[in-house]
Amino acid sequence: MIRKAFKIQARLGMELEYERRHNPIWPELKGVLKQHGISNYSIFLHQETNYLFCYMEIEDEKSFQNLSNSETCRKWWQSMTEVLICENDNSVKAKEDELREVFHLP
Repeated sequence: MIRKAFKIQARLGMELEYERRHNPIWPELKGVLKQHGISNYSIFLHQETNYLFCYMEIEDEKSFQNLSNSETCRKWWQSMTEVLICENDNSVKAKEDELREVFHLP
């Protein structure tokens, strides 16, 4: 299992909307994530900065990279651009900064 973490940022005042859209998450999106080997996926909000810390475990990089080929995933990303900070106004998904693991206690 490969551990991945990244951060994204909710737009000011949109943190509750972000949370609402995840509860519940689209059933078809949940299926696509599982099909692409993603499990143990959690998202945490740092309320002072609106940064979201995302953690997941993946089976392999190739399957994870193929996630972007999913129409369901692309629709989800596009819908979330309303509530997340993006690179620019034409972005199809939120700005993601991958985090490098520096410590793990198994």
